[in-house]
Amino acid sequence: MTLGLAALALPLGAGGSLSDQQAAVDSKIASLRAQIAQAKQKEGQLTGEISSASSAITSLESRIAAITKKVDALQADLDVHRARLSTLAARYRRQTIELARLMRQHQIAQERLNARLVQLYETQNTDELAILLQAGSLHDLIEQVDYFNAIGERDKQIVLTLARLKVEMHQAREQTARTKTQVAAATAVLAKKTAAVQSARDELVSQQSALAAMRVSKLQLLVSVRSTRRQDEEDLASQEAASASLAAQIQAQGSSGSGSSGTGESSSGLIWPVSGPVTSGFGYRCLGGVCRLHAGIDIGVPSGTPVHAAASGTVIFAGAMSGYGNIVVIDHGNGLATAYAHLSAIYTGGSVSQGQTIAASGCTGRCFGPHLHFEVRINGNPVDPIGYLP
Repeated sequence: MTLGLAALALPLGAGGSLSDQQAAVDSKIASLRAQIAQAKQKEGQLTGEISSASSAITSLESRIAAITKKVDALQADLDVHRARLSTLAARYRRQTIELARLMRQHQIAQERLNARLVQLYETQNTDELAILLQAGSLHDLIEQVDYFNAIGERDKQIVLTLARLKVEMHQAREQTARTKTQVAAATAVLAKKTAAVQSARDELVSQQSALAAMRVSKLQLLVSVRSTRRQDEEDLASQEAASASLAAQIQAQGSSGSGSSGTGESSSGLIWPVSGPVTSGFGYRCLGGVCRLHAGIDIGVPSGTPVHAAASGTVIFAGAMSGYGNIVVIDHGNGLATAYAHLSAIYTGGSVSQGQTIAASGCTGRCFGPHLHFEVRINGNPVDPIGYLP
């Protein structure tokens, strides 16, 4: 029965006593049980690691939720600051435009006043010119009632209004500039703080993703370990049941006196049942931390290859058996028996001669490709067939 692993031979030579052989088998069974226990321990370890990862992920989810709430609040505040900064920038631009307009109007009004003074000079209006020349400044000039009478009440109001508006607009523009600078500084600080909190949140999310990936990996490994253990336990139970059935039938046949008593071949008298390479040897196989006994050898031959009796004897079982598929068991006397499994066809029963065709090879039962599974048993206990073949 091919297991896909390198052979781990268990050399039970033909010269050993039955008690020694039984002790060796019992020792291997104990080892097998220890391996299964180790697999279960591995499952427990993985389960604990998965539980710890799940708890850590849950904790991170709470922390991420809290920091996300903080990020949202900071972002909302940052949006308000940026909107205010944008409004202030727009206001500053409008005030700059308005100030420029007032300055132009003030310049125009000033030019009109200058033109009026020139006109007064050219008309040589001595009284008005004297008033103007006596004024020490423009302010003094405005204070003079005769000057107001000269330039008119309208020009006076225009000059005063423009001067006042220009000063007020300049002050408002400067205040806007100061406020904009303050808001810009506060916005920069808030943006930096928001970025730092977002970075912290991203780090937590990264940790959570790593834990989630690790948990998935552990879960996959746990599923694999459990699947392998359960399959191997099923295979082990099947093989142990089949082995016990063979041992009981061989012992029962021997105790009833049937078979070729007194004429059984010695171990060195067996012949190869088929001609082909040994693809899997006798011994224990370990897979996924679980080991079980491969109770014979697998000989690679195509399906339908004639299978010959390894020695003369009596067929004590021919039919289907769990794990083995179609199998023929021959009792050769003196506690020696051989088994031929995974057969595609069975040709004979009763007494057989050495070399007689008894069946055809195949791949029935638990099998992964055409071959002949061949066993040698002493008083029902499996031994390595290589020690009994030429």
